[in-house]
Amino acid sequence: MSDIGKALWNTDINTSDYSRAKDRYQQAILEQYKLCVEMADRVSARRNLTNTFFLSLNSAVVAVVAALSGHTLTGTSVWLLASGLLILFAQCAAWWVMVRSYRQLNAAKYEVIGALEARLPAFAYSRAEWGALGQGLDWRRYLPLTHVEQWVPVIFALSYLMAFVAGIAM
Repeated sequence: MSDIGKALWNTDINTSDYSRAKDRYQQAILEQYKLCVEMADRVSARRNLTNTFFLSLNSAVVAVVAALSGHTLTGTSVWLLASGLLILFAQCAAWWVMVRSYRQLNAAKYEVIGALEARLPAFAYSRAEWGALGQGLDWRRYLPLTHVEQWVPVIFALSYLMAFVAGIAM
């Protein structure tokens, strides 16, 4: 049996756990499990929408600052540039906090999913899939998206700071 097969099947659950007497109980667990998996997927979808929103918002602020400053930053008011920088920093901070929050929320959801899987015949997410991915510990095997996502607002903020310094140095 493969490593995934060993991690997948719950040896504490067998066919006797699915007798008529236990059927309603097992159905209730399965329904709760399906709901939790669906909600985890929805959180991931909302996280993607949040990333798109902040990317668009940052692009809009940069476009406005560029339009107000003309084709060159020479002679542009330091106050205009500083105002744009502060707005962009605030957006990057909010973006970073939201990505972190979604990461924490999904981590808790997957812990609940794992606990529910202990009552089901298979550990599809919590042991088999996550184990096959090395639990996200080896970036060459699997790099969790939320680890990458958390760097994007930081990279944007550093880019804005460098542009500000370059703008006032001209």
